Amino acid sequence: MAQFDQDQRGNVPRKYYDGELAPYEEFWRDLSPWLEERGYKLRPRYQLGWKPSWAGTDNFLDDCEDGVIPRVHGSFVVFKPVSTKDHPHEVEIGRMLSAEPLASDPRNHCVPIYDVLQLPDNAEKVLLVMPLLRPYNRPPFQTVGEAVEYFRQVFEGRPLYPKLYHPQQIDYSLDVQTLAPYHTRTARPTRYYFIDFGLSRRYESKDGHPREYPIWGGDKTVPEFHRSNDACDPFPTDIYYLGNMIREDFLQVYHGLHFMQDLVGEMVHDDPIRRPTAAQVVTRFDVLYPTLSFWTLRSRLVRRDESWLGRVFRGIWHIFRTAGHVLARRPAVPTP
Repeated sequence: MAQFDQDQRGNVPRKYYDGELAPYEEFWRDLSPWLEERGYKLRPRYQLGWKPSWAGTDNFLDDCEDGVIPRVHGSFVVFKPVSTKDHPHEVEIGRMLSAEPLASDPRNHCVPIYDVLQLPDNAEKVLLVMPLLRPYNRPPFQTVGEAVEYFRQVFEGRPLYPKLYHPQQIDYSLDVQTLAPYHTRTARPTRYYFIDFGLSRRYESKDGHPREYPIWGGDKTVPEFHRSNDACDPFPTDIYYLGNMIREDFLQVYHGLHFMQDLVGEMVHDDPIRRPTAAQVVTRFDVLYPTLSFWTLRSRLVRRDESWLGRVFRGIWHIFRTAGHVLARRPAVPTP
């Protein structure tokens, strides 16, 4: 019989150690046969009749692949449940961006939608089937050149992990037994994707500048949203989001990216009218980054909170790693 007290090894209810699924996981267990009929096989944890592999052993559930309570996923793809009532545009926009001619455009960095599955018992919910991705900054960027290539791709609108990784415990191997080995971005140039179009809209150029009432996304710092609830042009807001992400995740975290200060400062200007357009950002950046020297691009990204001892050891290791990249003729800006 399952117990509901807390286990001494953490804050996970005891019943999950005994093999019970979390309530939200039962949805995937019940859906598993239907998905398998359509060519998608979920993890063993979600198969009917599943028994925990750690039962009757000395293993801890976090050391077993089927013991990790995950987000929604398949083995090599991700399922995203979407309410077409709450987000009526997401499927349409995702399909448009995944269809030709946009699908083969190298400037298209929107996550491809492989399939759209209508749930059998809910006319207002679908599953989007997408590739298994990682957060863009895990593993960390190592060099200025790697950051420059990331900026180039996100302004423009190869696998790091040769043996894949666990979809929930993304720093570990598929069986959760070891840390997942990985390459640097310089060794395996990486392609980045924009995801999640639930709050997106599609506009026709012939209709002129659109106006939208404020929609609060993950970034709550948009200046114009704090000043008024009036409808405004959403494109300068997108520029702010992009600039603020670079400011918070790069400029405020690492040394050595001062060359981005002026451009990012304009992108996050309090006055939306004074922000550059997307085309102007691309033009400015295309002029900016070729002026960076070989040694600047090869230099290590140093975190602002890094200790002096860590800086010494990582600096020495960086010299040897950079020598390997140079001898292998890998470019300082790793374009896939």
